[in-house]
Amino acid sequence: MKCNICEFRCDIQESGCGICGMYENKNGQIVERFKNAYLFINPISIETQPMLHFFPNHKFLQLGSIGCNFKCEGCVSNVFVKHAEVFKNALKILSAEEIIQKALRENSKGIVFGINEPTMQYFSLLDLAKKAKESKLLFGISTNLYYTKGALEELMKYLDFVNVGLKGYTQTTYKKFCKALDSKPVFRNIVYLFKNNVYFEVSIPHVKGNEIELINVAKFLSKLSHHIPMQVMRFVPFDNASAELEPSISESEELVEKLKRYLDYVYLFNSPGTKYLNTTLDEFSIKRYFYGPMGAHIASATGKPTHIVGNICKKNFEEDGFFGGYRLTRAIEMVVGILNALGVKDKKTITFVIGTILRDRDFLAFFHETQDGENTNLENYFDVVNLLAKISNTDSSKLVNFYSEVLEDVKQKRKNVDKKLKSYYVMGTPIFALNTHRFENKLASFVGLETIKLTKEGKPGVNITHEELIAYNPDIVFISGFISCKEEDFYAYCQTHNININAIKTKKVFRLPFGWDFGTVEWIFGLMFIANAAYPDIYSFDIENKYYLFKNKSYTNTNKSFYANIV
Repeated sequence: MKCNICEFRCDIQESGCGICGMYENKNGQIVERFKNAYLFINPISIETQPMLHFFPNHKFLQLGSIGCNFKCEGCVSNVFVKHAEVFKNALKILSAEEIIQKALRENSKGIVFGINEPTMQYFSLLDLAKKAKESKLLFGISTNLYYTKGALEELMKYLDFVNVGLKGYTQTTYKKFCKALDSKPVFRNIVYLFKNNVYFEVSIPHVKGNEIELINVAKFLSKLSHHIPMQVMRFVPFDNASAELEPSISESEELVEKLKRYLDYVYLFNSPGTKYLNTTLDEFSIKRYFYGPMGAHIASATGKPTHIVGNICKKNFEEDGFFGGYRLTRAIEMVVGILNALGVKDKKTITFVIGTILRDRDFLAFFHETQDGENTNLENYFDVVNLLAKISNTDSSKLVNFYSEVLEDVKQKRKNVDKKLKSYYVMGTPIFALNTHRFENKLASFVGLETIKLTKEGKPGVNITHEELIAYNPDIVFISGFISCKEEDFYAYCQTHNININAIKTKKVFRLPFGWDFGTVEWIFGLMFIANAAYPDIYSFDIENKYYLFKNKSYTNTNKSFYANIV
């Protein structure tokens, strides 16, 4: 029996599954294995999806599940895609009517499916889209658009908007990058969307070395319309992708300038502090800032909108903690990373733990509070470790004792700090300040540093002005190890913009290794790193020697994933 939902067109035998593992042949019919089954359902601001020119700033109800028909290298959602069989027991069954009622209760403008590939839930989403339309709710998806024309034609009747996630331009790239057969069906479907007046924006990763692919995509889109928004996703290597594939923010910004020769609206994501998230025209402006992986948030909007579908909502919707967009993928990876450090790597136990915490929002809410909360401290991380150890029936004492010994050592030595240095913790570029109470700033504060007090906060921080940075005048700067920039890029930016702060004068700008400040169990080494850099006369941690607990233990990858493995 042939499955005609996507262009793999799998020939599925009775009781068998296709290559995606999400459809089976049951009594001569292709059916979903997990009908009406979702991993999460959360309200978001539409820019988190992300969509930038479609009902800006409005609240939508976001759905996500498991599985994908592509096998993309370095996928941000790999934990849900690659390990679909692990998370299937955490799925919750929700009828279309239940989802619609929740959207209406939330006063959402519509419903959107993302995080994993919607092709995996085709029949469920087709039913949901029909009923959303009947309830006067907008409906959209983020998709690789590898649908057969027939499947898309049926779904398209009920689609209001689409984020098309391209992987490149050529067949070669599609075969290499995501193991697809060809790129042609995707570009055929883009034309089909355009001719049938379905609104869409295009997102595509900028992987180091694939610049010509993006330029060819821009040329292709420009033949349809110069006004199609193009979202450039600066590649952040997750899962098994090489760290060498990650371009710098400045390199991606240079590419955006080239793409703007062909398209009017080109935006850059995964680049905190970049100006290329903004829409700037003579009589219209929207300023946005980084809002987590693949996300954006509106800071201000002025003038009369141009090439925008729908009105701009005047009231910002602030998403709750890890709930919404790809931040949840990071949270789950962080949990799996802790489990790995506790010696838990088997699928059965990890499935049980993930299912437990996804059903209990209180855990993830508290976990987020430890990472970015005003009323928590570093010791509260132990509570998270101990709780996960309890759920997984493992012993946390070795890990917690190691943390405790280091923290106690720091407490004793920081008594010798006579005058606190002013520290500034950034992510991406010099003007993206991490939240005052964010985990990275908790590390800086713990060793005896003064941290910046922001009047506003975001996820995980906000843009500040050059004037604000100059006025704060930090003595020492730390650059996040997660979404980072080179020290030399930091110095160059400050020199170009005349930001002559003390840290620049004394050459005290330090970039942390990935995983040493946020996201992984190895943050304790970041604490030692910060202490040594800030007060070398007080602290002299032998970090390499302290690393003994982690020797020969693959708790974290060398790229940007927060966990090592699920056996």
